[in-house]
Amino acid sequence: MDNQTAAGPAPYNQLFIYYFQGRLLSTIESFGDTFIGNWEEGDTSFLFFSKSADDRIDELLRDQSQLTLEDRFCMSYDDWHGEPIVPFRAGRFLIMPPWRQVEIEADDVPIILDPGVVFGAGTHPTTRDCLEAIRILCDTEKVASSLDLGTGTGLLAIAAARLGCRENVAVDNNFLAAKTARKNVALNMLNDRIRIVCGLAEDFLDGDADLLIANIHYDVMRKLIVCPGFLKKKWFILSGLLRTETGQIEMQLSQKPVTIIEKWVTEGVWHTLFGRVD
Repeated sequence: MDNQTAAGPAPYNQLFIYYFQGRLLSTIESFGDTFIGNWEEGDTSFLFFSKSADDRIDELLRDQSQLTLEDRFCMSYDDWHGEPIVPFRAGRFLIMPPWRQVEIEADDVPIILDPGVVFGAGTHPTTRDCLEAIRILCDTEKVASSLDLGTGTGLLAIAAARLGCRENVAVDNNFLAAKTARKNVALNMLNDRIRIVCGLAEDFLDGDADLLIANIHYDVMRKLIVCPGFLKKKWFILSGLLRTETGQIEMQLSQKPVTIIEKWVTEGVWHTLFGRVD
């Protein structure tokens, strides 16, 4: 990678967001170039456009009676993410959007990250702590493969690949997140090292991997650590946990042949566990 990235425009000036109760019965890729994607969670759907799509939404409501439009929003791209998307360093990692020009220093591990409309630009405390755990492990051990569950934008899998993991699988149950992660893998020219899969985390835990990374909801994590596949890994990074949730996870781990190597508590709220299977 060159020591300077090319600058370009941010992907969107304004976002037009339509919030529905209900899930679509069919794809709406025919909505054209202004359609960004559909974020589905539970029984809700969020449709994103780069320009107003009121007429198309009215047509959709006529065609799919199971949908109820709850609200519509217009906001800037930065407001959607809660802050401007700018380059930043997390330890050795230099994480940068493709539309900002950045000087890359000799010791940097550069990662290009376009979060699109998916939350996870890399600045959250749990993400930073996971990046630090990945760095510590890869600086001291040979890690051939990783499994990143709840990958979001793909950042943690990309970080593992950048530090030498040659075989990486990254899983997310959200189609738009998986699509975004694939784009980021391609931006970093790591298609030969990272496979992105859209599916349930628990369906992939039995896969072979040296390192398990799970920055994921507690309700999913508490199920993962009791699966037989959890103990087939050599190391694990578990994050996204609040204090009470961490206590429950640690209690379950205390009954297993594992050792907690390091624990991070950031802002007194967010907990990350890094450990090995004995």
